[in-house]
Amino acid sequence: MYKQILKPALFLLSPEKAHHFAMGILKFFTRIPGVRGILRNKYAKSNENNKVTLFGLEFPNPIGLAAGFDKNAEYIHELPLLGFGFIEIGTVTPKPQNGNDKPRLFRLPKDEALINRMGFNNHGVDAVVERLKNRPKGVIIGGNIGKNKITPNENAVNDYLICFDKLHDYVDYFVVNVSSPNTPNLRELQEKEPLKMILSKLMVSNSSKKHPKPILLKIAPDLTEDQLTDIVEIVEETKIAGVIATNTTISRDHLKTPKETLDTIGNGGLSGKPLSNKSTEVIRFLKEKSNGSFPIIGVGGIHTEKDALEKLNAGAELIQIYTGFIYEGPDLLKRINMSLSQMRHA
Repeated sequence: MYKQILKPALFLLSPEKAHHFAMGILKFFTRIPGVRGILRNKYAKSNENNKVTLFGLEFPNPIGLAAGFDKNAEYIHELPLLGFGFIEIGTVTPKPQNGNDKPRLFRLPKDEALINRMGFNNHGVDAVVERLKNRPKGVIIGGNIGKNKITPNENAVNDYLICFDKLHDYVDYFVVNVSSPNTPNLRELQEKEPLKMILSKLMVSNSSKKHPKPILLKIAPDLTEDQLTDIVEIVEETKIAGVIATNTTISRDHLKTPKETLDTIGNGGLSGKPLSNKSTEVIRFLKEKSNGSFPIIGVGGIHTEKDALEKLNAGAELIQIYTGFIYEGPDLLKRINMSLSQMRHA
């Protein structure tokens, strides 16, 4: 139904309008008595074979929603009904910000991809916390945190600490986002010394809490092997819980979309099918270089069951989807879960 009816209709709208319209429909229909049960039964049946225990948390299945889709924790009651094993909200910044000028989200249908330059648009950490105070039980929620655009890099650690402290009681794990290409100079924080400093200070804050939470680092797919080796060293040195590989890419290589169209769209992070092999290679490199010393969540270009298995076989313990969900709909989650269950049961 999604690919035959809903998707063609949504793709007539601009990507941002389509997103808000689709999620508005989901919210509306799940208020009708019985609909939540129907969706849960169709997409989110629990399956013992697919449970994953990681970071001291039990995930009902290994498929999560990547950050950027539910930036403000507005849909945390509805999205688990579609089969997600966990939801990552954000990126959240200390102060609300509008993000970059529109249009800032673009479809590349020939490539089954998106380009975004959203710019961490979100309602700010205080508004997100208020929503999370009413979070659904039994749903694992991650908090993806970043810095405000106006905060200079030398003060970035303060923004991460503010979000970390305010969200700490309301999320199950944290993701430090220094890899978005859409906040000026943010990726410079992936360099060894600034990154080590941010993660170390977060770990100190974490250790002072009554119930410390897992902290993960989200990295770009555009890092060199030397930079990835630095990442392995930093993770092992700071003792954070793991890595999410990968964010969007600034590369435009091997796309079917004409160059003139890409030039008209301009800057932004590319996600979707063209990212699949690149992100899998990063996962495999990190797994081998670290001798599996830390868990990896794999994300980037998962549009089929095969894509999901490739990420898991490369060394990911969990996976996340976003663009694949937009192009394939909730049936993608159902197919991946069924495939994993059959494989693990065999």
